[in-house]
Amino acid sequence: LHRVVRAVVPGGRNNPADKNAGIRPLAVYNPIHYMDLPELFMEYICSMTGKSPSTTGAGSEGALTKGPFNALPPIIDLNNALVSMILTGHDGFVTAAGYVGPKVKVAHDVSMLIPEVWCRMKEEERSSAFLIQNGYLDFCEDVEHEGRTLPFSRLGYRINRKFVRDFFGRVFNHPHAVFTEEMIEPEKQDRNAFVEGLDNIVATQIRVGNLYLQDGSIEAACPPLKALIHIMVEGQWEGKTLADPAVRSLFTLENMLASDWYQERLQTKQTLDVNLWERHADYLKAFLDKKGYQDESRRLHIQERMDQAVAKQAEAKDPEYLKRLVGTLGVQPLQSLQST
Repeated sequence: LHRVVRAVVPGGRNNPADKNAGIRPLAVYNPIHYMDLPELFMEYICSMTGKSPSTTGAGSEGALTKGPFNALPPIIDLNNALVSMILTGHDGFVTAAGYVGPKVKVAHDVSMLIPEVWCRMKEEERSSAFLIQNGYLDFCEDVEHEGRTLPFSRLGYRINRKFVRDFFGRVFNHPHAVFTEEMIEPEKQDRNAFVEGLDNIVATQIRVGNLYLQDGSIEAACPPLKALIHIMVEGQWEGKTLADPAVRSLFTLENMLASDWYQERLQTKQTLDVNLWERHADYLKAFLDKKGYQDESRRLHIQERMDQAVAKQAEAKDPEYLKRLVGTLGVQPLQSLQST
């Protein structure tokens, strides 16, 4: 039974400041934010998280950041994730866990509530384009504070009162009493904590982005992520900011399908498939050539299996095979890992 994935809704833990423990506030998100791919992958790259009761700290966490869970450089998984998101066209909605703003503790209530809301929305209503066009999401404008511009826009869009009324109202009789104005606009709970939370996000993005520069794994990043990491660290890439159309176009399906780097992934996949079927055919032939195994070979249909492997190898070598791979993940070229 094939069950189609129709929503990507990761959660992010938030927390108020804990000065005694030296933990900075991270409570700038309202219950649901939608992020375009550049902003979403800034989140993924630094795995930003608040303080969890089950962990020892706050900052950058998650399985991708832990060596024992993953022997490959994290950039490999990020490349694969980006290709997957671009190909499927899934929207990325980030939900708040722990706290919404520094004063409203929600634990995992929002995370568990989202599936209840999403399953009551029509498929077109779950589209970011629909939600933005119909006024259910507000763009996060950059914040001016004491002569500084803070990049609140890196948090994408956030739900508003209209979203709460029309969609949370399908679960609650009085949704406005559950999701108050101070939850929809967390900056109204504590302006200073909100500003420090934004500073915390920017500082973490710079720190984590620098790790990819220092260990050289940025050289294995696909061009969209390479540009994004430089923007995280330096605020620009080749003189272009995150808002530049030239940067944002790197994350489109049309751009990726026409790119050399995606074609290289498909060519690598084709080469691996050719080699795989060659190994299968060689193994089966070696089995056929064993003395005293003729009866067993007939019982296991080894000759037929070898013929199939040879045919599959020939199919994989065909130029048309490469065309049929378009729309798949492909494979990270191994040479891109040699310097990491």
